[in-house]
Amino acid sequence: MTRRTFAAAAAGFGRDLDEDFATIATLLEQARGAGADLLALPEAALGGYLSSLHEDAATRDPADVPPVLDVDGPEVQRLVALAGDTVVTAGFCERGDAASGGRPYNSAVAVTGDGVLGHHRKVHQPLNENSSYAAGDRFAAFDTPVGRLGMMICYDKAFPEAARALAVDGARVVVCLSAWPAARTDPAPVLADDRWTRRFDLFDRARALENQIVWVSANQAGTFGDMRLVASAKIVDPGGEVLDTTGTDAGLAVASVDVDDAVDAARRFMGHLRDRRPASYAEPPVPARAG
Repeated sequence: MTRRTFAAAAAGFGRDLDEDFATIATLLEQARGAGADLLALPEAALGGYLSSLHEDAATRDPADVPPVLDVDGPEVQRLVALAGDTVVTAGFCERGDAASGGRPYNSAVAVTGDGVLGHHRKVHQPLNENSSYAAGDRFAAFDTPVGRLGMMICYDKAFPEAARALAVDGARVVVCLSAWPAARTDPAPVLADDRWTRRFDLFDRARALENQIVWVSANQAGTFGDMRLVASAKIVDPGGEVLDTTGTDAGLAVASVDVDDAVDAARRFMGHLRDRRPASYAEPPVPARAG
């Protein structure tokens, strides 16, 4: 039996790291109270996200930028100390390196009290995010106490190849950390009816079903800068069914799944990975990105 309990947070995070860690401590207490083996926190949980996706980094107020952190720095170690026996995933702004020309990455870590288990740099960048962050270049699964895990960040989930790469690498659970906003143009008066809320939910269910995996989706909630975040944290089973969701409110989605039984049952007859025909999927030329 590999029954695990997963918790996905919908919560707001800002520039004040002490406030962020206080929020994380509260969410961890709630998750542990629910018996969670894993707590997924949103993209940019340590230091907050960009205040606008429609503003170029060159014109942004230099005081309004996320704090730049290191994977082996004191802030991630503080997260490690809080995590204890729980697997915790969290997003942050990672210091750049020679490969990025010093530009930071939009990153995520998975930790327990034993240290960092895995690390992901966001690959796909929406709108003007590329003016603030360098892009990552890979998707890789890794082993954790809750099984083989993959991570992705927000817009990564709009690309089927991303989740598929993790599933092919053996991930049976994928955590997607987001700061996903509602529509900026013609927004719906009711957040649940917003077209970008619906798309967020559709991507979560489709990626789980396509790959027959357990999908854990965390998202920022509330407002930040010019964005209204859609919350909608959820746990999705390998058949694409939502086991629990926060809806458009802040909170925790919590569900228990026997991961191996659920994944194996979903793949027993209709095995999407087994039945692939990779040689038939010719890669067309990639169009150049505008700007």
